[in-house]
Amino acid sequence: MALSGDISGAFGDLGTLLPYLIAATGLGVLAPGPVFVGFAVGYLLVALVYRAPIAVQPMKALGAVILTGGLTAAETALAGATLGLILLALAATPHLGRAARALPQSVVTGLQAGLGLMLASLALDMMATGWWLALPAMAALALSWVWTRGPWALAVILVAAWLGPGDAQPLAAMAASAAIGEGLSLNAVAGGVLAQLPLTLVNAVVVAAAVAHSLFPASASRISERRLAASSGLLNLVLAPLGAMPMCHGAGGMAAHYRFGARSLIAPLTLAAACALAALQAEAVIAWLAAIPAPVVGALLAFAGLELVLGKRLFDARPDCRPVIALTALATLFGGALIGLAAGLVSERLRRHLVRRRARGVPHDRG
Repeated sequence: MALSGDISGAFGDLGTLLPYLIAATGLGVLAPGPVFVGFAVGYLLVALVYRAPIAVQPMKALGAVILTGGLTAAETALAGATLGLILLALAATPHLGRAARALPQSVVTGLQAGLGLMLASLALDMMATGWWLALPAMAALALSWVWTRGPWALAVILVAAWLGPGDAQPLAAMAASAAIGEGLSLNAVAGGVLAQLPLTLVNAVVVAAAVAHSLFPASASRISERRLAASSGLLNLVLAPLGAMPMCHGAGGMAAHYRFGARSLIAPLTLAAACALAALQAEAVIAWLAAIPAPVVGALLAFAGLELVLGKRLFDARPDCRPVIALTALATLFGGALIGLAAGLVSERLRRHLVRRRARGVPHDRG
């Protein structure tokens, strides 16, 4: 049962991986072979280093710039390498860990919930293109709440790929149709880096470490903010110049792997092997994956979002912390991770001020 769960959970994050992968390769920005090789190396690295289902995801903000035709292949490579260098530099100093420890748990919980809501919002957009496919997929995936180690995600993906999109929108149709030029613009690279860096530091380092400690306590000693920053930095610095898609360890990806049964290093090893095989037949695999109905991929993404929103910290939070969590989550949903972080820190500071005032105004009962 554990083996089937790990194999199913290995593919639980395809709801995040596939749209960016298919869009970037379909637009001609990146070649399928190097992209699959990059994810194969990434998942092999996390299996060996963390021995847990740590996600290796496309960088979402940078991916959004690619989707809208904002980066060429050369600019994507330079942006990825630049982010890798920055992450390695931060990981080499103690400041990253100090910042992570100083971040209030209410803010971390709110960020986690907000990112889950962002995933759920994207999932709803995808499912809206064909509810007659999305609802059966959701029903099948809901069985993971009954049999957590069952291969539900893998089964849904295989059936969806076999049936094809029918009258629904295929996943490939979600990709933007903007023409991608050539050349190198440092302004475009700087814009991509500045858009991605805050999201990576918050979601793929601070929140990711908190989520990993909660979901995989047996591996907690091997997972830290600095190590996540270092492994993300190394992957991007080495692989992005070779044509790989810029990658990070997203918290949502870990939640997706966990939700569909991943518990050990078998999950990342499985996906590393699958990506390596896909690299050998990259063009054929892309055509096959592109035919998966977008509503089905949206269903996968919806469950990943729920895993983040309904985390253990949300239910364990003190009542006076819940307004901070809610405000942080909403600010993240509507303004992004950096705005959510700022709103959370301000509201947490206000909460502590109110708690201190209330404590001074209430006499102590020594009886």
